[in-house]
Amino acid sequence: MLGGGGLVAANVYASATESWGGGSGANGTGHVLSTGMATIDCPDVGSRLTAVPDAARSDVDRELALLDRQTAAAYRQLQQSGQATGQAAGSVDATIMNPLKEQRAAAIGRIADAVDRVGERPQGLDDLAACTLRPGDGAGAGAGAQATASPTGGAQQTGAGQGGNGPVVSDYADITSVQPGLPAPAQQAGASRGTFSSSCGVNANGLFNSDNVIVAPGVSNGAHHFHDYVGNQGNNAFASDDDLARAGTSCADQGDKSTYYWPVLRLQNGTQERDAASPGGGTEGNAGQIVTPKQVTLTFVGNPRDKVTAMPRFLRVITGDAKAFVNGPGNANASWSCTGYEDRQLKDKYPLCPPGSDVVRSFRFQSCWDGRNIDSANHRTHVAFTAPDGSCPAGFRAIPQLVQRIVYDVKAPSLQDGGRTVPLFAVDSFPEQLHKPVTDHGDFINVFDEDLMREMVDCINSGRTCGPGGDGSGTTPAPTASSGTGTTTAPGGGTTEQPGGTATAAPAPTASGPTASGPTEKPRTDATITPHHPTRHDQPTPQDRPTRQGRPAEQHKPTDQGSPAQQDRSTSPAPSTRHHGTGKQSGSTGPAPATSAPDQSAPVQSPPTPSAPAQATAAGHVPPATAQPEPQGGQGALAQTGAHLWPAALGILLALSGLIMLLRARRLRY
Repeated sequence: MLGGGGLVAANVYASATESWGGGSGANGTGHVLSTGMATIDCPDVGSRLTAVPDAARSDVDRELALLDRQTAAAYRQLQQSGQATGQAAGSVDATIMNPLKEQRAAAIGRIADAVDRVGERPQGLDDLAACTLRPGDGAGAGAGAQATASPTGGAQQTGAGQGGNGPVVSDYADITSVQPGLPAPAQQAGASRGTFSSSCGVNANGLFNSDNVIVAPGVSNGAHHFHDYVGNQGNNAFASDDDLARAGTSCADQGDKSTYYWPVLRLQNGTQERDAASPGGGTEGNAGQIVTPKQVTLTFVGNPRDKVTAMPRFLRVITGDAKAFVNGPGNANASWSCTGYEDRQLKDKYPLCPPGSDVVRSFRFQSCWDGRNIDSANHRTHVAFTAPDGSCPAGFRAIPQLVQRIVYDVKAPSLQDGGRTVPLFAVDSFPEQLHKPVTDHGDFINVFDEDLMREMVDCINSGRTCGPGGDGSGTTPAPTASSGTGTTTAPGGGTTEQPGGTATAAPAPTASGPTASGPTEKPRTDATITPHHPTRHDQPTPQDRPTRQGRPAEQHKPTDQGSPAQQDRSTSPAPSTRHHGTGKQSGSTGPAPATSAPDQSAPVQSPPTPSAPAQATAAGHVPPATAQPEPQGGQGALAQTGAHLWPAALGILLALSGLIMLLRARRLRY
């Protein structure tokens, strides 16, 4: 700890290690090495602030958002200068890097002043002003720029992908080459073995924006990339807790108004979405067709050692790190896989799935809470991951763990021609993060009503399966093979067995032309784009942003973990007529949420495959869960074979009877 302002070197509940994946590689500081093109690496000031007085938080949030805008603008300038694909010329320091340092120093000074006015001035912030220009590797730059141009020729020659800033072919790996991980540890006698699911659709109505109300409240385009939203329909930068409580929800159980959001996935196929000329979209390198998920499952699981206690209302949790490409893997928590192969997980590569297998991205959120706060200055230290044995840090208590699984019907891109035949896919990102898969992250704000939260806790602690598809009784298995009820330790440690840095050929993609492989639909339109967009009117300015209410959680006391549930919500009621909250987000023009088909979000097991011998995983790494079971009665099973043969057997029997009668009739004639 440096000074009283709460500046620390790293998140105390997650640690970077010397080795991170096998694809991108890591340098001695634990940073993932750049691949394909140059980028700008700026110290993440927000993650270093762990103690900011409430009275200073609005000013600090605004200045942190300004730091992100400065970095994004400097990266765009770097792209336009023609230096983003190779070694930067000396003039870049004078025209880009030095002015950026001056701008950051001024913003950081205002952060220190804001804290100093109401508390103790943080020390050491000035050292975070300077950024470095990280050059891309020469081979990757040239190949990436040439190989991953847009099918329509829209990609910049100085970059890669439709937006000119990735992805590149070396961002992908064949999932069949990845070694399976270790099974989840055995649960102990006091474990909470149940599960509780909430069905909230797949965002088929296209509600998304480039805000982030957790990290940058009151700041338009605070994320610099677009998010998919399910659950709460009132989430934007200006939404207060009261706004979220009044808003409608896409969840089948209307008692769940929680907001679940994550960066959109796009196909780099030349499509110009409505956000193509908007901040957070095309102007910041996030281009291509937004893919609607095929399936989203939201499952809350227990702790392998203890009973869980209720989450406080409006608890905010971020898992993963949107800036992990330059920050390093200390807070990264990305997991990429394919259906049928979910015992194999990739951390810093997108998966190349075999034909018939879908892309899966999953998140296991932090499951320990400090018992006091619903948020923290860096949005991390009020929650934590469990230790390898499932225990929470001292002073923390176990809460239901959100396991989020998102499935996409996208084909493996054709790497041999840079995605021209079958397009590349990638998540939205901050422009300087180059759409790297390691930057994937998820956000959650708990807006369950108290009765439903009590039911969740009782269900999990008593070992029952509740929610859509549950029967309310019995011990539940893991939600999926990749997201079981085992422990989730702090991310960033250990290695992920996967192919090396060279691009892996796609497993026999067969397609002609750069067509989208997702669901056939018109490109989605933006529901809550920034206030600068003509579809969003009369939004308050950052100066008018609301003060976040209820940051300490004392007024949201958790219920006792043994509280009885009123009833199991095994069968969710049909959604009632939804309405949008009035208040700060009233300027949004998003369409009313549509309920997706039940099979789009109901928990479904992936097609299983036999798993190879388990691979050792170092402590501190997010361990994959148990391998999937052997298939039971697939094609050619006995029951299925008999079902096809019995009509033929009956026909043969009838034919023989007819022949016998014919012979007897001929004998009678003679």
